[in-house]
Amino acid sequence: MRVLAIETSCDETAIAILDCEGDVQNARFRVLGNTLLSQIEIHREYGGVFPALAKREHAKNLVPILEAALEEAELLHEDTQAIPEEMRTALAKILEREPGLEEQFFEFVSECEPPEIDAIAVTAGPGLEPALWVGINFAKALALVWGKPLIAVNHMEGHVIAALASGNHVAQPLAGSDVTDTLEVKDVRFPVLALLISGGHTELVLMREWLEYELIGETRDDAVGEAFDKVARMLDLPYPGGPEISRLAEEARRESSDTLFKLPRPMLHDATCDFSFAGLKTAVLYLLKSEPDMSEREKQHVAHEFENAVTEVLWKKTSRAIEETGAQTLVIGGGVSANTHIRRVFTEKIKSERSEVTLRIPSAALTTDNAIMIALAGFYRAGRKEFATDIAANGNLSLAP
Repeated sequence: MRVLAIETSCDETAIAILDCEGDVQNARFRVLGNTLLSQIEIHREYGGVFPALAKREHAKNLVPILEAALEEAELLHEDTQAIPEEMRTALAKILEREPGLEEQFFEFVSECEPPEIDAIAVTAGPGLEPALWVGINFAKALALVWGKPLIAVNHMEGHVIAALASGNHVAQPLAGSDVTDTLEVKDVRFPVLALLISGGHTELVLMREWLEYELIGETRDDAVGEAFDKVARMLDLPYPGGPEISRLAEEARRESSDTLFKLPRPMLHDATCDFSFAGLKTAVLYLLKSEPDMSEREKQHVAHEFENAVTEVLWKKTSRAIEETGAQTLVIGGGVSANTHIRRVFTEKIKSERSEVTLRIPSAALTTDNAIMIALAGFYRAGRKEFATDIAANGNLSLAP
């Protein structure tokens, strides 16, 4: 099965094309085409993602990156295509709320053959609804004009499946490249516990069997990625804040494992698997007010202690969830899973304290928002014949009921 996937949940516009084979127990994927445009530089001046601007950029970029992905996959074949007037009207209706996209879309589909794909997967949520709608309407228009089925994908499920996929590089020429990415999902031990950490999510989700989820714990206030960004702003660090906090913290660790400051570990000993980061963020604010005109070294130690506190809470709650659920596999997904210290601590803790559990963390390229993970999840949903006749954006779409 060949899946074309579209991701526009936040500030990355991404399209990927994957060859997929196998079943839920043993699946193998070849990445034929993979394109992504980040809007970080555009949103940096706002200190965060500006939804209306993200929507505009998605509309501007979708057609060019689709062309690039198809070309990389050697599926772009130019040929004039006549679009019947009735279909043209229906397509225009789908795209009427996406300024700038309609004209590009018609020019593109009128000048190339329908590619050899079997389905189109698109992120339906969670995320920024204005951004989600651009990708969804683009997918609906492509599905109509090319006669392909649609698959609605939960963005967080994409993170889970991506974490379960192990990757390697095979020396084969593909689209002018010497290597092609391959991914495999196999030998998954159940139950699977997923720690999903990003700018909008901090939650522990249990999967006892494929694609069936149960919420074990969640944040009661700020998501961990949100806390990273807010603390970074307090320290006058540029957006996005997470990598900047990590950079400063690593500089402090090279000096010493000790820190100059002490911050709380919210809900560390609470008898639930829930999280809270608002109090930690507030503690940083009070610390900075009590220590005005901090030196660069002192800022490094604030970042160091903050990252230590976050990681300690994440591990403590995850360890509790492993104990309560009997999880055999732990996956970590979402943008914050790229954090060097979190990856290091979880790897060490699983080895020393939970050696019976298999830890799976995605490669750095699959931690941030991308279309490969949407294609992976799309394949699994297609295996259940879960094709959509219509899709609506849901910014608060939940993985577990």
